[in-house]
Parts: sequence; structure tokens; C-alpha cells
Amino acid sequence: MIEIDGFTMSFGRATVVDDLSFRVGRGETFGFLGSNGSGKTTTIRALLGIYQPSAGTLLVSGRPFTPAQGNTLGYLPEERGLYKKEKVIDVMVYFGRLKGLTPKEAKSWSMGYLERVDLTEKAGVRIDKLSGGQQQKIQLGVTIMNTPDLLILDEPTKGFDPVNRRLLMSIIEDQKRAGATVLMITHHMEEVERLCDRVIMLKDGRAEAYGTIGQIQDRFGGRTVRLRYAGQLPGSSPDWEAVVVERNYAELALAEHADEAQVLRGLVEAGVAVSSFTTTRKSMDEIFVTIYGSSAEQEQADAPQREPARGRVGR
Repeated sequence: MIEIDGFTMSFGRATVVDDLSFRVGRGETFGFLGSNGSGKTTTIRALLGIYQPSAGTLLVSGRPFTPAQGNTLGYLPEERGLYKKEKVIDVMVYFGRLKGLTPKEAKSWSMGYLERVDLTEKAGVRIDKLSGGQQQKIQLGVTIMNTPDLLILDEPTKGFDPVNRRLLMSIIEDQKRAGATVLMITHHMEEVERLCDRVIMLKDGRAEAYGTIGQIQDRFGGRTVRLRYAGQLPGSSPDWEAVVVERNYAELALAEHADEAQVLRGLVEAGVAVSSFTTTRKSMDEIFVTIYGSSAEQEQADAPQREPARGRVGR
């Protein structure tokens, strides 16, 4: 569905993206990851013809993207906006008509969607009277209402609580089951692990990691023990390092040479009452921090609280 080869984007003397290449297969959910400033938005804008690349090719369905392909695309950009002074149902019907639906089709689809996201009673309310999370639900509905072949979603669940984030993830999964290809930018690694078939991780405009979740976990190595216990953990060990310690829960990064059974035996001998001992590979959260550092960890934590920028969103 998407082919990017040797893409380079420079603004004056600054190179924002440098010789980037990757593929997104038809019907796949693909995670496009990176800290702010890594080149994600620049790549999307070049893919959609908003920017002209300094070098390389960017193709959608085998050819450069043109406005004529607009009805096959659903794009939720980072800079979001709706017609704030208009009623919810009027805004949704308006965008539905832009996407080729009749007024009746657009209204029927919109009311069904509002029911699913628990906003039916808000249909006649002005957009600016909704909370930020409610507006975000409307924005996503506008994005998917034409059942696009390709969905590009930039932080689709930003600002949502866990319940609404899971609801929106289920809607994205429905789009994939309906045949959509999904390119998703997110800082929530839970979403990446649940939804994405493959990912690419950009750093300073270059691909730092690319492949399936399992391939990336294998590349960055390491095993982690997730431990539930009572008592006091030993202060240190040559076999492990405590990376998370909470009340009755800990995550231990195992040394490469460590034997899991010996680690468990050592904890018990030290007087730790172990109720759960599970070994996993590094989580995508840990890998994200490994690649981007502690500043990106704070950025990731802060991302849901940021307010969306004002502006209009078309197709």
C-alpha cells in the first residue's frame, strides 16, 4: 500500500529525514514511531504530496498520491480541528458529503457512530461545548466515515482515559478487519503491542529499528522478570537489576548469563515470598526509552495531556 524508497527531506541546510526506506503492506497495521522532531510528520506530508521530497520516491498504491485518491484515504493529522460553532451532527454530515456520501447516508452513519462512542445525546450540541476527548471522538469518526482503504492516524487516542482509549483501539481494529491499511503514529506502546503488525522507529530522521514487534524485541535483547512478592528484595545481584520496584511488584532485568531458575531460587533463599514469576522480553516501552532516552520517556508520559492545535481538517 505504501512504498518509500530513499526519501530525504531537507529545509535549507537542515536535513530532517535522511535516506528513509520502508514498506507498509496492504491490510497491515503499521506503527510509525519516534520522539518529536524525528521526521514522522514530515514523512507523512511528503507521502501525501504536501511537501516535495528533496530525494527519493513515496508511493501510495504504486503511484504518487494525488487529490483524486482522497476518497480512499482517511487522515487524522496531529493538527486537528472541527467547525467549533456548529452542531456535531451538522459537522459530521458536512464531512460525509465531502467524502461522497448522500446527506441521508452521512446522517445515518454518523448517528450509528455516535451511539457506539456514547455521544448520541450530543448530536445537537455545538462542537465547542464538548470536552477535548469528546471532540477527539468526533474527529476520528469524520476520518473513518468513508471506510477508507488507507488510514493515517496521528496520535488517535491522545488525551483519552484508559477506557476510551480501548474503545478507540477496538474501532481501529474494526477498520482493519474491514480491509483498511492503517499507518499509526502513537506514543502509547500498549497500542503498538496490541494493534501493530510491524513498526519503524525513527531517530533524527533515520530508521533506528524496523520489523515486527518480536524482531525488534529480539534485536534489542534482554529478558525481564515480572515479579509479585511479599517481603524485601535483595539490594543487588550479578544476575539481575531491578528496573521497576513498586509495592509487592517488581521488574528485574536479567543479565545475559542469568539462569531463570537460579534467580527464583536466590530470591526465595533471601526470604522473598514469590507469588508470581514471569519472564518476558523487553517491552516496547523499555525499547522506546532505550532508543530515545529519558527525555523521550517524559515526552511519552506527557503526550496524552497536550491540547490539540487549532485548525481545520479536510479529508
